[in-house]
Amino acid sequence: MNIVDSSGWLAYFADEPNAKYFLTPLNDTDSLVVPTVTVYEVFKVVLRESSENEALQAVAAMQRGRVVDLTASLAIEASRISLEHKIPMAGSIILATAKRFEATIWTQDSDFKNMEGVKYFPSK
Repeated sequence: MNIVDSSGWLAYFADEPNAKYFLTPLNDTDSLVVPTVTVYEVFKVVLRESSENEALQAVAAMQRGRVVDLTASLAIEASRISLEHKIPMAGSIILATAKRFEATIWTQDSDFKNMEGVKYFPSK
């Protein structure tokens, strides 16, 4: 299973230089897990920088994977992870979701740098 965090999705949609690193997990939709917080972050950025139509198209692409809602138990685990790793809320939700689904996180977010189960690609 794979999770592409918001930074990876945004690189992909903007066709940034690092977009190529996210093609493998994004094309394998059967193994793609999409935390709802990622949908929130991507929609917000695309809406701010482009248009509502573009943002809705981005979300439609994201929904080809398995969208995972933030449940109470996942929120509690994310809170623990946030305190343990000293990472922000969104990152801790993504990490908790990855642990729950035994998924690899694909990211450009330095909060995940050097974490086990993470494929990190520094932003260019």
